[in-house]
Parts: sequence; structure tokens; C-alpha cells
Amino acid sequence: MQRDDALNLSFNAAAVNPELMMRAADPGIGHMDDRTTRRSLFASASRLSVPGDGGLQLDMPFAVPKGAAMALDLPAGLHDSLANAAAWRFLCVAEIVNFGPLRRHLGAPRADCLVLDVADRIAEQIPSASLAVVGRTTLEFGFDGAGVDDLQTALDRLQLVFEQAIDLDGEPHRVELVLGGAAVPMASADDVRLIEEAEQAVGEARHENRTIVRDLSLGAPAFDRITLIRDLGQAVDRGEMFLQYQPKVHLRRQEICSAEALVRWQHPTRGLILPGDFIPAAEESRAIGPLTLWTLDQVIADQKMLAAAGHDLLIFINISGQLLGDSTFVARACQMVKSGGARIGFEITETSVIRDPDTAIAHLQVFTETGITLAIDDYGAGLSSLAYLKQLPASELKIDKLFVTQLTSSNRDPLIVRSTIDLAHALDMEVTAEGVETQAAMALLSVMGCDMVQGFLISRPISIGAFQQFLDEDRHLTAAADPRASFFRPASFWKSA
Repeated sequence: MQRDDALNLSFNAAAVNPELMMRAADPGIGHMDDRTTRRSLFASASRLSVPGDGGLQLDMPFAVPKGAAMALDLPAGLHDSLANAAAWRFLCVAEIVNFGPLRRHLGAPRADCLVLDVADRIAEQIPSASLAVVGRTTLEFGFDGAGVDDLQTALDRLQLVFEQAIDLDGEPHRVELVLGGAAVPMASADDVRLIEEAEQAVGEARHENRTIVRDLSLGAPAFDRITLIRDLGQAVDRGEMFLQYQPKVHLRRQEICSAEALVRWQHPTRGLILPGDFIPAAEESRAIGPLTLWTLDQVIADQKMLAAAGHDLLIFINISGQLLGDSTFVARACQMVKSGGARIGFEITETSVIRDPDTAIAHLQVFTETGITLAIDDYGAGLSSLAYLKQLPASELKIDKLFVTQLTSSNRDPLIVRSTIDLAHALDMEVTAEGVETQAAMALLSVMGCDMVQGFLISRPISIGAFQQFLDEDRHLTAAADPRASFFRPASFWKSA
């Protein structure tokens, strides 16, 4: 395997120095009239990044290094909780609901800065929060705590603050907010689900006109399995299933090299049902085969469309372990890939091979002979076996996010990640790190020799239209060049996502 010698990525010291990631402490930032001064001051604070003069755009969340919050003066009731090992992760969405009337009164230029006034006051109440502007009226912020009560306390505090009028250019105005948040234990954090639940919470909050908090530790709503299985059989025909794509960046080449296709189910009455709920039902009902073939058909069409637009990327789909022993599925999938003429990869887990190793390995060999690229997914999260690893005809190994999210705050995780990278390279495989959220983690992975990264630092899963726009505009280059700036995106980008 040929490898590049030079590491061309540049990283700002703010990515690894907690002091440089603290927000500017000047209490007057939120009340300045000079728009240029406001923007320059906010741009200098790495926890909230705002665009230049081209209008309000989108940014992704920034993670505050573990332990940084302990040096701050937290509001009463939060300091002790946050100091208690930060056992929970919170993600919240704040939305300005009276933006229209304020815009008509203040004018568009000043109204475009309202979200910054909101960010300023949220930072005053929750100094440990990392903030991100995600639209003209919407702000995301995340922080850690010891329990769900910390999230509820923080949101109640914010609600009280915004019930009072604030000074905007010498006049008192009330900025009306709806607040929604999701909480998940650190040990079981699922970033995709966390953000989806937070977005659903703010939608529910808007409808019910009250703050909504979702506790992910309680699990998903108790679905009637029989009804879920029945509805699943009709979901594809009704157009309820859809795909989102999450890109992977090659660190040395600084380019998007591939993407992972993720299936979602928008139920007409139950709302968004996550894969963790419907995939087990699909496997139990033997619907996983038809669902995977539908996914493969959609991905082939999308890959060819991207290739025609100049983005001939390899796109991976996840294959259930149940299907590795199904010769009928294997034959059909290979026929579809051959006739489709698209670049397709399959992601499989080690544990799926262990069920029936002889049959699974034989079928994986058939996939590779067909031209399908294989990747080993979630490596390290299950029962990793070197005996099977050396037999798998895979060209890529994906390190589970369990080891990546705590990479810069753990003593053992870097050792595990580095040894896994060396092992994979020795087996002539490239390595992808999942769950990359911070520039510090990406910098460390680069030094370790990791080939590719995937995670919210690059992009959350997005629709095919938004993904093509992402590729057209080379959005990934911003993350590699500027630790403060992740990706600036207009609000319309996420509307299409």
C-alpha cells in the first residue's frame, strides 16, 4: 500500500489548549452596536464561530476539552454537578420564535445578529457550553453534567432570563425562545441520535409552547413490536424510508474519499424511528434482506448521480450479519452491483462473522471478487478476534467511536487506537476513525498515522442533495485549515439536509 510521507494539515493551538477555547469574557460583547466589531470579537472566541460579511451562515458545534469547565465560575447548582465526572452529555437547541416581528422593527442587518445576542446570554448562564450558530434563528449548545436534572435546571434558568426584555440598540425588546434538549449518559452516547432527539425536542417545544427535555437513557418509546414489524413491511412502498450520507476525509490527501449511507425511517404517526429500533425488528421479521436490497438500489443510483457530477466516490452500506449467511441475498446483491456499474462498499462487523465464520468468509470473498470493497465496522466494540481478522478480505478497518471520543482525555484510548492503526497497516488495511468531533482528536489521529476520519467535525449525516452541495463547495477543507471554523454553511443547506 503506497502512503504519502507528508502531513499537510495545519492545526491551531486552540485545538489543544483549553485556555484558547474559552469565550471572550467582555460582558459588553452582547450589546455592541458596531457589527464589524461584534463579528471580529465573536470570531476570536473559538467556542462560537461566526462568518464574515456574506450573511449569517452555519457552523458545527465545538467541543470544550474535558476539565476546562472546572476552571470557570458556574451558576449556582451546576458547578458541583459538572465537577462530578461529567457523567452525562447534553445537546440543546434554542430557536427565536418572534424573529419576523423583530426583523421588521430592527431591520435585516441587526436582526441577523440576534442569534449572537442569544448566544451571549446563554454563555453567561452556562459558561461551560460549546455553542454553534445553525441558522438565522437557531443556536445549538452542548455541555456536560452529572444528571438529567442539570439539563432541566439550565433550561429553566434560560427561560427565566429570556422572559425579561433585553436592550437592543437602546430599546427594550423581548426575544422569545423555544428550548429543547436531549440528555444521554456518556457511556452510551450516540451522537446521531442525540442531535436527532434534540431537534425533535425543540419541534415539540415549539408545538406545545414549553421547554422539552428528552432522556435517552429511558430508551426509545415502547413500540408494539408486532405493529412495528407490520408497518416496516409497508414503509418502503409508502416512501417512508430515506437515506443520509456521512462523508469520510482522507487526512493526508485532504479530500473526501468515500461516504457511508445510513437508512432512516420517517413514520407517519410515530415520527423518526432510529435504526437501533427498527433494524432488530427487520432482522426478526426477515425483512432485513429486502430493506438492504432497497438501500443498495438507492445507493447505486445516488453514486452514479454523484459520479456524473464529478464526484466519483466509493459509498458504503451496512450489511447485517444475518445476511452474510444468506446465499440468495449474496447472489442478488452481487448481481445488482455488477449491473449497476457503481462504486459500492459493504461495512460488516466482526461479530457478524463469528456466527458462521466459514460461510461468512466465503461470501465475503464473493463480494470482493465482484468488486465490492469491504470495511470492518465498529472494530474494538465487540469481541475482536485476530484469528478472524487476518482471514477477512477487507481493505479498511473502522475504529469504533468508543475509543475516539475520549482520545484526548484518556490515558488508555490513545494506546489502543495507535496499536490498532499499526495492526491494520501491517495487515495492509487503511484505517478510519469514527466519531471525530474535535480538531485536537483529528490532529492526534494524523500524528498516529490514521488514514481517514469520519464524524461530526466533518459533517453530520445529510441528504444526497446536501451531500452533493458539500462536495461541490469542498467544505471539508475548512475543517483541515482552521480549528475554529469547522464548516460555515448557510441555513438553506440544513433545510435541504
